[in-house]
Amino acid sequence: MLLRLGLPALVAVVQLWPFLARDDSYHWWGCAVVIASAVPLLWRREAPLAALAASLVATGLYDLGGDVPAQPVWYGGIVALHAVAAHSGRRARAVALVGSVGGTLALVGSSETALRTVVLFAAAYGLGRATAASEERAARLERERLVEAERAAERERARIARDMHDILSHAVSVMVVQAEAGPVVLRADPARAEAAFDAIAAAGRDAMVQLRGILAVLKSDDGPHAPQPTIDDLPGLADQVRNAGLDVGFTGSGEPLALRPDVAVAAYRITQEALTNVVKHAGAARVDVRLDWQDDSLMISITDDGRGGAPRGGGHGLIGVHERAAACGGTASAGPRADRSGFQVLVRLPA
Repeated sequence: MLLRLGLPALVAVVQLWPFLARDDSYHWWGCAVVIASAVPLLWRREAPLAALAASLVATGLYDLGGDVPAQPVWYGGIVALHAVAAHSGRRARAVALVGSVGGTLALVGSSETALRTVVLFAAAYGLGRATAASEERAARLERERLVEAERAAERERARIARDMHDILSHAVSVMVVQAEAGPVVLRADPARAEAAFDAIAAAGRDAMVQLRGILAVLKSDDGPHAPQPTIDDLPGLADQVRNAGLDVGFTGSGEPLALRPDVAVAAYRITQEALTNVVKHAGAARVDVRLDWQDDSLMISITDDGRGGAPRGGGHGLIGVHERAAACGGTASAGPRADRSGFQVLVRLPA
């Protein structure tokens, strides 16, 4: 608002100054023309071409007043032409440039004044086009920023959905297996039944801790949050599945390398999902988890001796495995073993 009102006022004051500084140069006609050339600038953004035309018409009437100070009164037209160049279409800009330069040249007398007029109007037009380009670039960058923010939010929602799926699917699978086994062994082996119920409680508590961490992130971006599980937590994950009655082998080879935080989390979640599928669908007696550290990558294989088929009905588990690996720049494959004696998930993650 300050610039909107201040610029026309500045133009009027500068062009009124010869009248205000010298009493003998006072002339009401000249003052009226100067003010008339500045007032249209108030609408230079809404109607730039009309503002330019009104300002130039008023400027052309200046010398009709007789004894007026000899001064340039094209400041209003220069500002209006800048607005046309910045805010109008191509046709309006062409009409404005030709009309303002041509009309002014027709009114001026000397070649020196004509040259100065052309230079000033051309400079105003060029600055207006530069302003338009800058505004368009800023608007484009803002649109791109908003699109990228939306994409980032979508990626984050997808990541949270995968995390919640993995947490709940794993915990519920372990709890269901233990709950089904508990009553069977309750009378024959009370100690084993007690262990089954302890495993149910442990799986539930672990799931609650991880879900609280995710919900804390959803509620607020401030303050400390529970750390995401990483590859260092895989032995504990293997113990959970082992408590569900499945024989779990956990081995590694090579020299461990540093992993990016997202890769470390992905390694845990992928292994968690693969083990959950074994518990829910494979009917296996044993599953082997192997970490193979190579020069620039980590290979993870989860192999079971079950039925050798993928989960019936599709589901999101194996899709999540592929998506997590791809999001980290890795690859994943899953399918029956060559001898049809089980199922294998093989993942490569960059180190």
